[in-house]
Amino acid sequence: MNEVTIARGRWLVTGGGPDDPTFTNAAVAMADGRVREIGDWAEIRARYPGAPTVGSDNQAIMPGLIDGHHHSHGVSGLQQGIEDQLLEPWILSLRRARPTDPYLDTLISAARLLRTGVTAVVDVHSGSGPAEGYDSAMGRALSAYAEAGIRVAFAAGVRDQSYLVAGGDDAFLAGLPADVRPFAEQELPVPGAMTQDEYFAIIDRHWQTYRDHARIDVWFGPPGPQWVSDGFWQRIAEQAEVYDTGIQTHVAESVYEKLHGPRDYGKPTMLHLRDLGVLSPRFSIAHGVWLTEAEIAVLAETGTAISHNPSSNLRLRAGIAPLNALLESGATVALGMDGTTLDDEEDMFAEMRLALRLNRTPRLGTPAPSPARILEMATAGGARLLRKDTELGRLAPGYAADLVLIDLERVTWPWVAPEADPRDLLLLRAKAGDVDTVLIGGEIVLKGGRPTRFDVAEVGRSLADKLAKSPYPAEAAARVAALSPHVEAYYSAWEMPEPAPFVAYNSRR
Repeated sequence: MNEVTIARGRWLVTGGGPDDPTFTNAAVAMADGRVREIGDWAEIRARYPGAPTVGSDNQAIMPGLIDGHHHSHGVSGLQQGIEDQLLEPWILSLRRARPTDPYLDTLISAARLLRTGVTAVVDVHSGSGPAEGYDSAMGRALSAYAEAGIRVAFAAGVRDQSYLVAGGDDAFLAGLPADVRPFAEQELPVPGAMTQDEYFAIIDRHWQTYRDHARIDVWFGPPGPQWVSDGFWQRIAEQAEVYDTGIQTHVAESVYEKLHGPRDYGKPTMLHLRDLGVLSPRFSIAHGVWLTEAEIAVLAETGTAISHNPSSNLRLRAGIAPLNALLESGATVALGMDGTTLDDEEDMFAEMRLALRLNRTPRLGTPAPSPARILEMATAGGARLLRKDTELGRLAPGYAADLVLIDLERVTWPWVAPEADPRDLLLLRAKAGDVDTVLIGGEIVLKGGRPTRFDVAEVGRSLADKLAKSPYPAEAAARVAALSPHVEAYYSAWEMPEPAPFVAYNSRR
């Protein structure tokens, strides 16, 4: 018999779905990285009397959470002195950030994710410049994930058009004053910039390296339709099918991304992607704040998944995504933090609560997702987005032993009714700081709130030292300052139709 490990808890939450049971005084028996059985603690203890045990009767066990869309950062934009803005000028402002190390960034991000109970993440990585630098950065980030032990779908992408503004750069450049145009030209690809063929060669090299890795998948991550040409999209979709791997991108995040579809394609963006033939269950989008009803229907029809990212959408003034309509459509809906949470803290429990509260409409008889439904998004929904819903996203025999142990001292103090639903209590009261232990494939990768495979404090010191020695990027800051008012003027000139929102929260009269 293979060695068995037992996780014990006062409560055992097996998932957020209506058929996922919750147990009291329960345990999970694990072997070979999988759940062997779940049930009564005393019975499982008696069945495996010598098995090592984690957890206690003052902890809860729940499935590992899945972050459906993320960007790994060691320090945030705010820590870099970059303020939150509308998406388009904010993206430009990121060009004045000090350079960091993808390896250190990723380890710190992984530590934060583990600390909040995330056991799998989709990390979207965008880069530019020569192929050698892109290849190196991707390799260092992937090596960090291999060291951290967290599951990742690493979605790497590049632009091949619209480097300055959506809809093409020529008209934007032509309208710039002569003294500003040189700043814009410096943001365009330089001789020796990576070609499409070089990009595919880099993806292939890393995909070959990690194709048999138990916890790392290499995906395609084209940054967004406005930045990627139609032919490039089709090449990506074809190669993703060859690899049987995933694709994730950003769609309809801002109102200007919504307007871009009709302006450039003559139709909403998701309909254009459908007509290109690139949508499928291996395809997922992030945000979707400004999706139309027809686009939501396309998601459901094609099996395309979406990650809902409420914090990021609020911080960058994108708005509130139509979550209730997405859930009603039958589309696969996950939850993501985007590396841009409301409090800059990357707490998946806070993200679940925000998703819940933003979408509980103010009239009787109108949609209001339950805590269990939100938990399902953050577990089984994420697993479906990853196309791993037969092994991740719930605790059941045969599933991966990816589980989280939550300290209940603060959650239940000073008293809790015995009839209270543990799922509600965990989703509505737990915080990242309550996560004590995280197991992935049965391996303890976080214990006492700290990663077991690396010293996060030392990693933080290394990154801080690197940034402290990095000079202020004055030239990049000057370019951002010169271009920002013209980028804002460019988008401000777009005709803005009066929206018909999915949800109205108040009234003028």
